[in-house]
Amino acid sequence: MSEQFPTLELEQQAQLLRERDADIAALRHELEETNRGVVALYAELDDQAAQLKEALDLKSRFLSYMSHEFRTPLASVYSLSGILLRGMDGPLSGEQTRQLEFIRGSIRELTDMVDDLLDLAKVDAGRVSVSPEWFEMVDLFAALRGMFKPIIANSTVSLIFAEPETAPRIYSDDRRLSQILRNFISNALKFTHEGEVRVSARAVGNTQIEFAVTDTGVGIEPEHLPNLFVDFVQINTPLQRRLRGSGLGLSLSRKLAELLGGRVGAESTLGVGSRFWVVIPVTYDGSQGSIRR
Repeated sequence: MSEQFPTLELEQQAQLLRERDADIAALRHELEETNRGVVALYAELDDQAAQLKEALDLKSRFLSYMSHEFRTPLASVYSLSGILLRGMDGPLSGEQTRQLEFIRGSIRELTDMVDDLLDLAKVDAGRVSVSPEWFEMVDLFAALRGMFKPIIANSTVSLIFAEPETAPRIYSDDRRLSQILRNFISNALKFTHEGEVRVSARAVGNTQIEFAVTDTGVGIEPEHLPNLFVDFVQINTPLQRRLRGSGLGLSLSRKLAELLGGRVGAESTLGVGSRFWVVIPVTYDGSQGSIRR
């Protein structure tokens, strides 16, 4: 009898080992199936990523091509209207002059849209690079002041550049920053009938600087603020429908700010005015920029 107990115990252990081996084999089989599924999923994701990249490349090439194609006829019409305004083809009546000025204004708006479209295509395609260099804020504000001086010469809106008393030198791409601020100022002037548009700057901590464009315009309803910087989104209000645009300027500004390692935002009170801002590092180090698609 005593010899049967070790034998029974050995048989029980052997059974346990067989059951464990069966469990291990089942787990191994399940793991292999899971691995095959993961490999197939990765392959599918790679295919979808390739298709998405191809679609984005096609979109960027199309936008670039169409933007270039639009520029030539727009430039021709603008030049011809200028010839007519100068009276080179004979004197004009007051109404004819007014209509030609309206045409030239519309052409300028269309040209700005085309430029924004082309820049947006370049950013999405990753073909926009940042070229940082040291510059002074006073030079940036002076250039912007000169750009907008002809536009506000006979306007009821004052464009004010409030330079801070102490401003650090900035190491960033001043052309991209200027492009962001131009978009903000243009929008502010478009939606401000009287009062002022104020451009200002202030330090944010020790490493960042904020540029803001504040206006006394029509303002924006709170529910529209989250979508301001989305591609091709326009605010659906009577005034916005009358002052039509492409809905690209603010989206482009957001993406350019991200390339500079910064961010944009807006606050507004309906009927009182709006404040658009961009915060960038004082010193661009090349590792901050990223684009959210």
